[in-house]
Amino acid sequence: MMEEILAILLAVAIAAALYYLMKKALTLLINAIAGLITLWLLNYFNILALFGAPDIQINLVSILICALGGLPGALILVLLHLVGISI
Repeated sequence: MMEEILAILLAVAIAAALYYLMKKALTLLINAIAGLITLWLLNYFNILALFGAPDIQINLVSILICALGGLPGALILVLLHLVGISI
């Protein structure tokens, strides 16, 4: 009887942990996609030319920063590019 109760409690704890992780993973995925789309839109519509800066190069480093940082990562890339620090 005690093993069955422990198994049920363990299953509930695992389900709760998976739900929490999946909820956070979905939020991170949406944020990463928003960052990458923002970076692509800035280059496509040539927005940075209004500030006298060339387009941001989309390479592995910028993709990783946008994928991990999401929209704030894309904004940091834009600010660094406008200051003159290109990645």
